Amino acid sequence: MHIFTRSFFSKLAFLLFFSMLSCFQLLAQQSPRKGSFVTGNVLDIGSNSPLPFASIGIYTSADSLISGGLTDDEGKFQIDVPIGQFYALVEFMGYEPFQTDPFTTSKEAPSYDLGQINMKTSASDLDEVVVQGEKTIMELSLDKRIFNVGKDLANAGGNASDILMNLPSIAVDTEGNVRLRGSANVRILIDGKPSGLVSFKGSAGLRQLPANMIERVEVITNPSARYEAEGMAGVINIILKKDNNQGFNGSFEVVGGVPTNLGFTANLNYRHKKINWFINYGLTHRRSPNVNELYQETYGVDTTFILNQNNEGEVKSLNNNIRGGLDYYFSESSILTLSYLWRRSDAHRITDIRYEDSYNTSDNLQSYTLRRQDETEEEPNSEISMNYKKTFEREGHELTGTLTYLNYWENSDQLFTQSSFTPEGQPIEGSSVVQTSLNDEYENQYLAMLDYVQPFGKEGKFESGFRTSFREMKNDYLVMQEDENGDFDPIPGLDNIFLYDENILAVYGIIGNTSKKWSYQGGIRVEYTDVKTTLVETDEVNPRKYTNLFPSAHLTYNISQENAFQLSYSRRVRRPVYNDLSPYVTLSDSRNFFSGNPDLNPVYTNAFELGHIKYFDKGTLFTTIYYRNTVDKIERLRSVNDEGFSRTLPYNLNGENSFGVEISSDYQLYDWWKLDFNVNFFHADIDGTNIQNGYETKTTSWLFRQTSRFTIADGFDIQIRANYDAKQKTVQGYRKGIFYMDLSASKSVLYDRGTLVFNVTDIFNSRRNRFINEGVNFFTEGNSQYQRRQFILTLSYRLKQ
Repeated sequence: MHIFTRSFFSKLAFLLFFSMLSCFQLLAQQSPRKGSFVTGNVLDIGSNSPLPFASIGIYTSADSLISGGLTDDEGKFQIDVPIGQFYALVEFMGYEPFQTDPFTTSKEAPSYDLGQINMKTSASDLDEVVVQGEKTIMELSLDKRIFNVGKDLANAGGNASDILMNLPSIAVDTEGNVRLRGSANVRILIDGKPSGLVSFKGSAGLRQLPANMIERVEVITNPSARYEAEGMAGVINIILKKDNNQGFNGSFEVVGGVPTNLGFTANLNYRHKKINWFINYGLTHRRSPNVNELYQETYGVDTTFILNQNNEGEVKSLNNNIRGGLDYYFSESSILTLSYLWRRSDAHRITDIRYEDSYNTSDNLQSYTLRRQDETEEEPNSEISMNYKKTFEREGHELTGTLTYLNYWENSDQLFTQSSFTPEGQPIEGSSVVQTSLNDEYENQYLAMLDYVQPFGKEGKFESGFRTSFREMKNDYLVMQEDENGDFDPIPGLDNIFLYDENILAVYGIIGNTSKKWSYQGGIRVEYTDVKTTLVETDEVNPRKYTNLFPSAHLTYNISQENAFQLSYSRRVRRPVYNDLSPYVTLSDSRNFFSGNPDLNPVYTNAFELGHIKYFDKGTLFTTIYYRNTVDKIERLRSVNDEGFSRTLPYNLNGENSFGVEISSDYQLYDWWKLDFNVNFFHADIDGTNIQNGYETKTTSWLFRQTSRFTIADGFDIQIRANYDAKQKTVQGYRKGIFYMDLSASKSVLYDRGTLVFNVTDIFNSRRNRFINEGVNFFTEGNSQYQRRQFILTLSYRLKQ
């Protein structure tokens, strides 16, 4: 049955691929020129040299602009115009405007040649003019928030994970895991599509994407049926930089920091006639020290076993990112984009662990054990994408198609050495252990999407589309231990091949319209999921197939242009993915083991939101009340055996009910002081009594972030940000609160084409993850820090921007 299903999906993908190609070709051919056009050639009157990128405006006799364009490298232009009588206005910086005599186009003479247009320089020479425009940090709408990350000084010299950490509603823990409004189940996309940066390692891979390659971030907390249903808390869409202005332009950035943080990024574009070439390159080298402390009590019949554990480690990494491609303009309304992304990360990880074992009191030391992890890791991955967009004559009428192929590979080679000692430091005979772990992970993913929008009536529109993805993942896992003869033998249960196959097919439809101050949108998405996991050596197969409906609805009431409400609903899903399902146990820590659970079920949530947005003269206020009902919530639970060894893996709990209030605002207090803040209060009732009696809790928590930006002088700004993530309960204990602050200062240099930024992240070195877990037979308290305070100096330079 599985062979038939995969064969069916392969044939379907093959047909969809060539159907889309045929559609692209047909639409490109169906973009004929309008009935008439005007041509000409713009030259400097003195040197007779062509003037490229001069602007041409075509006006009616009533001075209404009806068309326009730019000259090419040879100063020539050809602009579509309707039938009628017009004149042209030619403008170029440093030259006097030139207005042509009236001309006429007709069915009998559809084209008109204005001939050679000679431009005179202005009476006085102009110095070079640099035009700079800055978008606001946050643009608010009722269905999503858009963050223009370049305005935020704290992002200079960082990476994608740092950017998310600086955004309202989002929290990033010390291990790089992303939470949106307190929920870890958020879908992260790159340019609207899945990415290899968010794959095997979850969102931690975002640390390998330099911040300077990112244009903006979209946060969508209650997505419509257009978006895939994955991600219960919502969708975070990271948009990479790309320009399409005529000519050559770009930006460069150089980074230096302590602890070691060295980097270089370049974003370049060249638009010539119908082709826009773009390339982004990022190189980073980092040294990331980390520490971890753990205290654990394990209760026996008449003895308490106590473990004091201290970890110290360092990760040295070298990351290369290169993304290039082109936009081909069949016309300004018919664009084909081809792109290729290649990334490679090489890391060397050293971690030293000290275990101190005692009974009844921590002062009664019985022995201690030293363990070292020495790991080298290679992670190359690539992405090939083809995107076509056709906009039709009516505004809002468009067709978009995407084909994407993702390839990911990781090789991890680890050596573990361990020895135990008496309290006096004497080696304990027979305690030495040498282990090796070889781990090869592969992924291939194929993705096809087609979206169509058809306006109707005055302001109505109908949207529809499909999405299909095929994902194949393989993990070849082998752990061996050295025997008395110096030979390495596989450890039972740690020699296997894990396969993960995922096929998802989805279709959706949305209809929306506006009536006076009311507007509505309703949609439904159907998704078919076929997931199968296989342990090859032990022949354990776990197939899952299911079809789900995901409705969505948005109702908006516009009191005025500055004041509006919106009520929205969507049904979302969290499918267990590779890391959730893989049964392999990590061995970097010989006392604390982590793995997945092949028996997990998908999680479903119904999300409701009531939002209000109000614009003031000097600021904006955005308020949301939300409620989420979740069934089969996934949470990682810790268990400890009688020897004090723990294992943490995910389980399906009965569910969770949560509600909250979020407030975001920005305000220009004075001309020299702008501030913004975000606060999110939420309450959750979690029921895990299906796992164990007593595994239920009620938690109330909140997030707060406040940023002040001061303009000290022209081109000199200072920014201060405070962050607080309050204590939050779990069914086994709680995570303690986290407070940290960042400081940034920027100065315009190099005639305003460059910016020098100095950042201090985590000023007080207080960004630590602290938790307490309790079970029937154990008490555990942990304290870890995977990203320390950093000092970063960044120089960016803009070329013709």
